[in-house]
Amino acid sequence: MLLRVVALSIAALVLSGCVTERSGLDYASMVQKLGPPAQGQARIVILREKGYAGIADQGWDIRLNGGPMTDLKTGTYAYADRPAGRHQLSATASMFPGVSQYDVTAVPGRTYFFLTRPSARAKALHGMSIAGGVAGLLVASAITSNDPNPGPLDFLPLDEQAARTMITELRLAP
Repeated sequence: MLLRVVALSIAALVLSGCVTERSGLDYASMVQKLGPPAQGQARIVILREKGYAGIADQGWDIRLNGGPMTDLKTGTYAYADRPAGRHQLSATASMFPGVSQYDVTAVPGRTYFFLTRPSARAKALHGMSIAGGVAGLLVASAITSNDPNPGPLDFLPLDEQAARTMITELRLAP
């Protein structure tokens, strides 16, 4: 009986630890505080949808022009203001055999929104590694080696209205 109570208590503690609320500025507050991008600058906003992230929410390593932008966790967004011109978003993942890249040509005063999601290749590798272990991972890696996006994430451009609707549920990444 005591063992059962202890086991249930531990399970309740673990499950309650999984339900966390992100803290940080919501987008409307952030825009009101900062205003639009400075003259000659554009704003690049990256979003990661809310959802179940597992026991440990491993953030996605998002880079802008090769420099770190953020470790984007589930239910968060990040932004950066950059001079108008050409920029590159990229993403890598530990032990993932490729890099995601997306080029942006930014116009001054404009805000660009991108939703990040696991790429088709990442989904295939994950599924095959679950089904077939290391052998499945190797087979999937060979089969998907010519995918258009060799990296772990897709950067999906969003129109401003869709982005503003989605971002109301997200918090600024730390």
